[in-house]
Amino acid sequence: MIVDLSEIRDKTVSIDEYISSMDQVFRDRFLARKQTYALKLCAVDELRKSARSLVVVVFSASWCKDCAEQIPVLALLAATTGLEVRVFGGIKKDPLSHTNKWRVPPSPSEVNTLHVEKLPTIIVFDTCGMEVGRIEERPIMTLTLEEELCEIVKSHRR
Repeated sequence: MIVDLSEIRDKTVSIDEYISSMDQVFRDRFLARKQTYALKLCAVDELRKSARSLVVVVFSASWCKDCAEQIPVLALLAATTGLEVRVFGGIKKDPLSHTNKWRVPPSPSEVNTLHVEKLPTIIVFDTCGMEVGRIEERPIMTLTLEEELCEIVKSHRR
């Protein structure tokens, strides 16, 4: 699937805007993780090489424990590598529906069109809008988010 990245940019916020717009209790939790996390430098160097050719789109909610772990790491990566990270925030579950996981609205319709099942969902696109990989909840191939993103980037280059 190819997405229109300019439309995605119009509907999302930068990762720093997302964190700063949170209620204080959630923002403090996210910022504490951001301040104490040490990025794997070899992964940072690798991601820096590809940062301009990628756009990362994230679906997140402030109440989500896995988001509180992963979103601050993405913020650090964006600041350190120049990687563009855009966030669809405020995702809400739909407890009244047996067919829809997310309540749309307030969740964006992209939760359905991009097949978001778990939070956070981190989707890596090339600059043409082609999905090159995704991470749901937490890394599964590696120990850290930045290493997992490196694996996605490496497999895309092949």
